[in-house]
Amino acid sequence: MALDQGFFGWIYKILRPIEIAMTYIIKFFHDILTNIGLRGQQGIAWVISVMLLVVLVRLLILPLFIKQMVSMRNMQAVQPQLQKIQNKYKGKTDPASREAMSRETMKIYQDNHVNPAGSCIPALIQSPVFMAMFYTLSVVTSIASGARGPLGAFDKAVSTEFAQARVFNITLSSMFTTANPGGKVTIGIFVALMCFTMFYSQWHNTRRNMPRASMQGRSYRTQMMMSFIFPVMYIFSGIAFPFAVLVYWLTNNIWTLGQTFWQTYNMPTPGSPAAEAKEKRDYKRETARRKRAGEISIEEEALLKAKEEEERLKSEGHQRKQPVRKKRK
Repeated sequence: MALDQGFFGWIYKILRPIEIAMTYIIKFFHDILTNIGLRGQQGIAWVISVMLLVVLVRLLILPLFIKQMVSMRNMQAVQPQLQKIQNKYKGKTDPASREAMSRETMKIYQDNHVNPAGSCIPALIQSPVFMAMFYTLSVVTSIASGARGPLGAFDKAVSTEFAQARVFNITLSSMFTTANPGGKVTIGIFVALMCFTMFYSQWHNTRRNMPRASMQGRSYRTQMMMSFIFPVMYIFSGIAFPFAVLVYWLTNNIWTLGQTFWQTYNMPTPGSPAAEAKEKRDYKRETARRKRAGEISIEEEALLKAKEEEERLKSEGHQRKQPVRKKRK
């Protein structure tokens, strides 16, 4: 099998314990679903099992996602300051200027507690998990045909049942090149949905969750371009993989899209359009709460504090008091 050869074949062998664990999880979900009423719907049972595996994996790595999200949020927040430094030293290639640029950049990172690699490390940790999941769903056909040995809970009998299970008008092992016309339409719909969910997730995050000061220049145009280019790659990869892999990919993309919506709504980047919308929502929510509780409004509270500060300055004077040193005995 091609996946077991070359550089990636070596990686998949290292990930074998994770792949074996995933086969048992999928089989466990399938057994539960068939016992609660889906015994005659093997295709649906296997599809839901794959979807539940994706949900389980994403829940397990949720802490990593939150860490990555916070790191990316902090990085986006300091982008305007970094752009000022880049413009300041634009065209200066002498060693002194390069050193000064590096020093000022590091100071911004330190002052704002930002780690440039913070958003990459969680993604690198997540990658092996998704590679193992992709491999597990891809080798089912080879196990069923006897081209390779069993993988965990996926022996030849289970793999044959998985590969031949039908859902909609297609089997889970079908590919675009081997499917009937109806199956090709189904695969085309799934690939289109994969492209759309990936594109909208990236586009929404770029347009809604970036500081307005960063929505210009070459970096911003590159990010917008990537939101169009990466989904197009799904068209070429989607037609080359079994339908079960497409189920996994689409489920994963839908989860990512949901996380993107949650992030921009609840934890937006400071200075972004999403942050401005959140401030308005928080203001309306707090105003309504104060009205229900019979408390003073936000404006009245601010005015009251301003009057108290004015009275304090009148009584104490505008000059700051010097600290008085305690007398030693």
